[in-house]
Amino acid sequence: MKKIKKCLSNRVIANYLLLLVTFTLLEVLFRLIDNMPLLNIASLRIFLGLNILALLFGYILSFLPKIVNKIFNLLLSFIATIYGIVELGFHNFLGVYASIGTNTQLGAVSSYIKDFLGSFKWTFYLLIIPFIFLLVYYIFIEKTVSVDLPKRKLSRTLVFLKSIPVFLIIILGLFYYSSLKVSFMQDKLQSTTVYELFIKPTNASLVIRNFGYIGYGLLDLKEYFFPGKFLTNIEIDPEQITSSSSEEAKYHTIIDNNLWLNIINEETDEEFNTLNKYFISNKVSKTNQYTGKFAGKNLIMIMVESGSNILLNETYYPNINRLIQNSYTFTNNYSPRNICSTGNNEMSTIISLYSINNNCTANVYQNNTYFTSLFNLFNNEGYTTNSFHDYYDWYYDRNTIHKNMGSMNYYDALELDLDFSYTYGAYNTWPSDEELITKYLDILAARDSSRPFMSFITTVTSHQPYSTSSEYGDKYMHLFPDEYSRELKRYMSKLKVVDNALGLLLEGLENMELLEDTVIVLFADHYPYAIDIDTLNHALDYDASVDNLADATPLIIYSSELEKKEITQYTSYIDILPTIANLFNLKYDSRLYMGRDVLSLEQETPVIFIDGSWKNKYAFYNASTNKVHYYTQKMYSDEEILAINKEVRLKLEMSSLAIKENYFSYLEKKLNSYTTSN
Repeated sequence: MKKIKKCLSNRVIANYLLLLVTFTLLEVLFRLIDNMPLLNIASLRIFLGLNILALLFGYILSFLPKIVNKIFNLLLSFIATIYGIVELGFHNFLGVYASIGTNTQLGAVSSYIKDFLGSFKWTFYLLIIPFIFLLVYYIFIEKTVSVDLPKRKLSRTLVFLKSIPVFLIIILGLFYYSSLKVSFMQDKLQSTTVYELFIKPTNASLVIRNFGYIGYGLLDLKEYFFPGKFLTNIEIDPEQITSSSSEEAKYHTIIDNNLWLNIINEETDEEFNTLNKYFISNKVSKTNQYTGKFAGKNLIMIMVESGSNILLNETYYPNINRLIQNSYTFTNNYSPRNICSTGNNEMSTIISLYSINNNCTANVYQNNTYFTSLFNLFNNEGYTTNSFHDYYDWYYDRNTIHKNMGSMNYYDALELDLDFSYTYGAYNTWPSDEELITKYLDILAARDSSRPFMSFITTVTSHQPYSTSSEYGDKYMHLFPDEYSRELKRYMSKLKVVDNALGLLLEGLENMELLEDTVIVLFADHYPYAIDIDTLNHALDYDASVDNLADATPLIIYSSELEKKEITQYTSYIDILPTIANLFNLKYDSRLYMGRDVLSLEQETPVIFIDGSWKNKYAFYNASTNKVHYYTQKMYSDEEILAINKEVRLKLEMSSLAIKENYFSYLEKKLNSYTTSN
C-alpha cells in the first residue's frame, strides 16, 4: 500500500493512471452503449493507444503547477466525455458519426439543436461516470494517498521517472505502429487495412471500431489539417474494356476506349489516373426490354423531405396511392443517411456518386461541374431543365449547386415569392408544398411547349420540428389515431400536405393535357430521423430498428401507361439516374456512375450505406459490428464477404476522390481536347 501511495505521489504516474482509467472506462462505455464489439483484437490496439495518450499527457502535465495539472486532467476528461456523448447522439440521429469536416453546416443546424439534443437516449449520459469518479478522486481521495518522500529520494525518483516516459512513448509507439501492419491484428472481412484507415480515416464507423472514438477524434483532426492520400491501387481490367467495345449498340457507353487509354498513358497525376483506371474498368450495363420505354416523354422528379414508407398508407394519402396504381413501386428502396442527408442525397441522385462521408459535400464542392449529371443528360437531348425548392439557401447553396450540375433555371422560395418564415421554430416555419406546386404549374404553363421538359422538385413542408406546434403539423392531426404520439401525428399531418400537393400536380397536368406524356418519379431524401424509431414503428408494418430498415423509403416511377408492378430488387437514390437514363434512352456511359439500371436483372448489386455496411436480398452486413445477418439459407463465405466489401469500399472511395478532384470537369476537358486535336 505504501508503494502505491508513493507512486501516486508522483504526478507523472498519477496523471498516467488517472487518465488511462478514465479513457478506458469511456471507451468501454461508448462501445457498450453503441452496441459495438468489446472483446476483439481491436480492443488491444485501442488500449495500447490509450496508454500512449495517457502517458504523453501525464508527462506534459506533470511540468505544470499542481492545481493547473488537476484542472487540465479534468478538462481533458470532460472534453472526451462531451465528445463521446455528441458522437453517440450523431450516430443515433443521423446514422453516422460527426466529423470536424461538418463545421460548414454548424450555423445551419444550430437552429434545430433542441431537436437534436432531444433525441439523446438516457444511456448516452452514462459517459459522465468516469469524469465524476475523477472529480471525486481529486476532492476526497487524493489527499489520503499522497505521501511526502525524503528530499534526496524524491529527487532521485523524479529524475528517474521523468527520464523514462519519452522512451516508453517511443517503445509503445513502435508497438502501436506494428499493430497497424501485422496480419493477426487485421480484420479478415475488412477490405480496408488498419494502416489504410490510419492514413485516410474517412470511414468513421470502421475507424471507431479499430481505434476507439477518442482515437477517431484525433485521427479526424489529423485528416482535417493534414489529409492523407487514398492508398488504393487500381488496375485496368482488359476484359471489361473489351466487352464494352464489342457490339457497342448493346452497351451504355459513349467514351471511346482508345481515346480514354491515350489519356491514361499521357496522364502524370496519380489521383486522376487512379480515377481514370477505375471508371474505364467499371461495369457496363446493357440495353434491355425497358430501354427507351419513356423516350421523348416529360419528366418530373419529386424528392420528398423526410419521406418514409408511412406515405404508402392509401387511407391517409390517396394521391400517392393513385400514383402507385400506374407505377413501378420499389419495395426494397433505401435512402441511407449521412452528415447532410438532404443536400448530399439530392446531389447523389443527380450525379449518381456517393457523397463524402465526413462533410456536407454538396456545399463544400458546390463549384464542381458534371457533364454526366441527370440535368445534362436531358439538356443534351433538347429538354428544358429546371429545379425547384420551397425554401431559401440557408442550409444548402442550391442557386450555385443546381446550376453547376446543369439545371437551366433554379427557383427557390424567394424566386417563387412563397410565404415562409426565416426563423426555425416559428409557428409557420416552413412554406406549403401545395403553394410550391401551384407556382410550379404556373411556370410550366408558360414554358416553351415545343420542347419536352425535365423538372426536379425538392419539397420542404414535412421537415422537422415535430415536437412543437406548427401550422401544417397541427392542420391534419385529427385524422390520425389517438394512440399515436403528437410527434408522429404532426409528422403525418405534414405528409398530408405533400399528398395534397401531389393531387394538385396531377390535376394541373391533366388540365394542361400533359399527364399522359409525363413520367413522375417520387422518392425521399431520408426518413424523419427527428422522430424516435420506436415511435415511427406505430405507423409501419415492420420493425424499423432492425438492419437499417429505418432508412427504407418509397421509390415510385409513375406513367399513365404503366400497370402496377412491384420491383423487389434492393435500390437506393444512387440507382435513379442510370435507371431513368435507360428508360428515356438517353446517351450516357454507365461506367461513370456508382448506381446501376435496376431494371436490368444482370446488374443486381447491394444497397450501400455510408459507413460501408450493405444489404441485399440475402444478407445485411453491418460494418460497425462486422456481423452478417442472413435472410435466406444462402450463406456467404468469408472470401465472398470480403469481395463485396472491397467493391463497396472502392465505390465509396472513388466517389469521394472524384468529387474532391472535380474529376468529371477534368475528364470533360480532356475528352474535348483530344476530340478537337484529332
